[in-house]
Amino acid sequence: MPKLFSYETRAEFFELVCGGASLSRAADGVGVSRETASSWWRSSGLVTPVIRFGARGGLPGTVPSMVPGASGPDEPARARRPLTSEDRSMIAVGLMCGCSYAQIGRLIGRDRSVVCREVTRNRGPDGSYWGAVAHRAAHERRRRPKAFKLHDNPGLCRRIETWMDDGWSPELIAAALRADHPGSDGQARMARVSHETIYRALYVQTRGSLRKDLAAQLLTKRRARKPQGHNDGRGKSLYREAFTIRDRPEEAADRGVPGHWEGDLIMGAGNQSAIGTLVERSTRFVILLHLPGRHDATSVAEAMIREMSQLPIHLRRSLTWDRGVELALYRDIEVALEMPIFFCDPHAPWQRGSNENTNRLLRFWFEKGTDLATHTPDDLARVAAKLNARPRPTLDMQTPAQALARLLANPAAA
Repeated sequence: MPKLFSYETRAEFFELVCGGASLSRAADGVGVSRETASSWWRSSGLVTPVIRFGARGGLPGTVPSMVPGASGPDEPARARRPLTSEDRSMIAVGLMCGCSYAQIGRLIGRDRSVVCREVTRNRGPDGSYWGAVAHRAAHERRRRPKAFKLHDNPGLCRRIETWMDDGWSPELIAAALRADHPGSDGQARMARVSHETIYRALYVQTRGSLRKDLAAQLLTKRRARKPQGHNDGRGKSLYREAFTIRDRPEEAADRGVPGHWEGDLIMGAGNQSAIGTLVERSTRFVILLHLPGRHDATSVAEAMIREMSQLPIHLRRSLTWDRGVELALYRDIEVALEMPIFFCDPHAPWQRGSNENTNRLLRFWFEKGTDLATHTPDDLARVAAKLNARPRPTLDMQTPAQALARLLANPAAA
């Protein structure tokens, strides 16, 4: 007859695993076998990352409010505050004791509907609710930036492509996937996508996603998404559907992977002339955009597509820009260059730190208050070459040109 373990033992096991311990250490900590520990974890069914046995392993990262002192009863109440690990522990105990959702809500100071949604969203396939596992699952859902679901799911991509070749709309495909894969477990969630995910894959051609020609299968035949609502050229609606800097992949933030760029305009006297500047975050390589006479959205898009299309695809992973109207045609740029564009928060130039520093260096040649339209494409090429030949301490005294040449010669390094 299998040995029965108390609720407290299982709760302690889940607290240890979700706190960062490996399955082996958590099993040893509560005195159960590895087979039993593995069975308990599979039955929880909410958190999907692979957990290794042994001294090392466990879930990556640390979940806020799982660390002692991160939250507690002295935390001031605020509107729509997220549930803490303590709240979820109270919910688990209340369910074990047979309390109603309303009674549990009064214990934690929340409405019964909050408790009902929490239990429905975070209970395991076997109907059990464990506070630590639920808190970890909620943390994983909130993690930003989120990985694009279609990147690592070629089977689902091929299925969507087949339906679209038959004239299905993204809305119909999303509904069919929901009908074929109901449920809230991790396997069902990975087998379905929303229509918005499909549209993003169509209009922002990222590698490992849907075929480039599928947008022509839509009834509208549009090559880019049409902005909705009023657009006064400067309002929030201009970039309402665009990616923000919080959507940018982590690899761009740590500069470990080349091909992520930052860009902006440097302005001449009276804002009547401009030069576009592009800086690669990993190598600090600079590209200057010649904008004679005009620096409107059309001119900037044409210059950027012309210059960046000369780069190989592995060096066109993303571009980060501010919210100026000069990039209003960002959808056309994304499609032409197969490169997503991320927009900074308003009035946050430090989010493009490499570009801001480069613009400061460029003012040596392009002084403020001068007419930048007098500079020819050859002038811009000469200045860019000088800056790209300048040794950088951040590159161990290599030059940006040398760093980029190494990546061009060895694409595998990128």
